Amino acid sequence: MQFVSHPLVRTLGQRLALGLLTLFLVSMLIFLAVELLPGDFARSILGQSATPETVAAFQREIGLDRPFVTRYVDWISGALVGDFGSSFSSREGYSRTVADIVGPRLLNTFILAGATAAIAVPLALGLGILSALYRNSLFDKVVSILTLITISLPDFFIAYILMLYMAIKFRWFSSLSNVNPDMGFFDMLPLLVLPVMTLTLVIVAHMMRMTRASIIGLLASAYIEMAHLKGLSPLRVILRHALPNAWAPIAVVVAFNLAYLVVGVVVVEVVFVYPGIGQVMVDAVRTRDIPVVQACALIFAATYILLNLVADIVSIVTNPKLLHPR
Repeated sequence: MQFVSHPLVRTLGQRLALGLLTLFLVSMLIFLAVELLPGDFARSILGQSATPETVAAFQREIGLDRPFVTRYVDWISGALVGDFGSSFSSREGYSRTVADIVGPRLLNTFILAGATAAIAVPLALGLGILSALYRNSLFDKVVSILTLITISLPDFFIAYILMLYMAIKFRWFSSLSNVNPDMGFFDMLPLLVLPVMTLTLVIVAHMMRMTRASIIGLLASAYIEMAHLKGLSPLRVILRHALPNAWAPIAVVVAFNLAYLVVGVVVVEVVFVYPGIGQVMVDAVRTRDIPVVQACALIFAATYILLNLVADIVSIVTNPKLLHPR
């Protein structure tokens, strides 16, 4: 009982409850947004030449004739156990569940996001620490300029520039990242280089600049000056004294960028024809496969909310002042 009443446990429970409530509201918005889209889904799938009887029969088959509330309750209750229903493409004589379509693609996206995070996060933290350590030096100015350039450029532009030079002109890598489940890790690795490089360039800038700003903001603190007076090296002062106190804002930016790796990879996956969840969502929108669109949107929302919850937890753990009201 004393454990439950601890401020940290109570605060984390409140954040978790708020995250679940947010996800519930987002799921309602996703289902309602699809419901309010113009046009008749059944007629658009069957074609304009379909008879009213055929359209009505198809609506009964996929459940569009039922009330909105009933369909939402069935959908969200199934989603809680990983059952997002059947794809509209399963009407042509074979059954394909949404999980069968989205599952392998989601795994591919996690592989791409994981490989990018493994490179981008340590690189951003390292560049941010070095820029703070050598503030206003040539290294700091060059890194700051390069990060501002990458922030200013859109994802697809960076992707096409890398593709032009590294895949077409010099032929170092493949321009298409069409991986498949039968490939081994080392066969898949060359195909991941350009998408990983694109995403790394996009997200490193934000994390690096936040790391640099957070550390520089702490260097004027009294305990940092005391550490310098003790004769500690500048690098040790940053790593042992400044960085632990800068984790809260850095963790938020890292979480946002990791969420982008899963939620915002749609453009990069389409450019490189990478079979991830972003690519399958674009295909589903094109073919009006509504259950797949809803499942992808809910997965994106859940990922974003989860990573924001992790950022909140890290911020609270590293900064106990957040446990107490101001």
